[in-house]
Amino acid sequence: MSEGITLLVNPAAGRGRAAGAALPAARVLRDAGFAVRAVVGEDPADAVRRARAAVDRGTAAVVAVGGDGLVSLALRVVAGTGTPFGIVAAGTGNDTARACGLPTGDPAAAAALVAVALTAGRTRRVDAARVGDAWFGSVLASGFDSRVADRGNRMRWPRGPRRYDLAVIAELAGLRPVPYRIRLDGGPWRRLDATLVAVGNGASYGGGMRICPGARVDDGLLSVTVVGEVGRATLLRVFPRVYRGTHLTHPAVSVFEAARVELDAPGVTGYADGEPLGPLPLTAECVPGAVRLLAPADA
Repeated sequence: MSEGITLLVNPAAGRGRAAGAALPAARVLRDAGFAVRAVVGEDPADAVRRARAAVDRGTAAVVAVGGDGLVSLALRVVAGTGTPFGIVAAGTGNDTARACGLPTGDPAAAAALVAVALTAGRTRRVDAARVGDAWFGSVLASGFDSRVADRGNRMRWPRGPRRYDLAVIAELAGLRPVPYRIRLDGGPWRRLDATLVAVGNGASYGGGMRICPGARVDDGLLSVTVVGEVGRATLLRVFPRVYRGTHLTHPAVSVFEAARVELDAPGVTGYADGEPLGPLPLTAECVPGAVRLLAPADA
């Protein structure tokens, strides 16, 4: 017997916006006739444990209220289970919700969509990507962008986005190509020097930077964008084009598709959905139709 809808909430997401988003989302779901139970873990591992327990008890759906990091935690719980999954995007980036055509910045609208889809029994099968026990919905980043994240995470001053602006400047000063090894679908290893390599289940990261614009969440494949060896001036000139996805026309950029992507490079940390996965080597696999997403009728 169903115990209602489980709201998995990260109160810190979006600099506190998720805590505020949970209240209107819960109100909309209750007004639609659903019982709602909020789950807030003491830490990520505890949040996963509590959400898994809800799935085991037969929750009608798991709804993540937060950003991409929380969505990736929720994917650990719902992927492969058949439990319907909804997203109330309330983080900073919200790239997985964007890739799936879901509302961002409007928790009431997102919750209303969940209620309508659940009432109608309407779900959409979408892919998720797996690296070991971790899952992600948008992009695995490595190279220049992950080095910026590494440096920004180590900095204690200044607080807020300014810290990452300074991290970009510091990494640009020491910009150098990274010797990568890449293998696609068990084929031969490719050796190349690259500024960054991104592996996308969805098209964007960082709140709308379309690093893998050809990625689709329902095609059973991962899109791999390789930015080769470039200088600082070229990177600064080309990178703004990422927001439109037009960087792919630059001769230093290559694109591949595969269901399984193996990456290896010295001194590089992989980040997926904005969260650190650990140092390379890493293997990302697309799991087709892993998630029953509560989605709009025209998705």
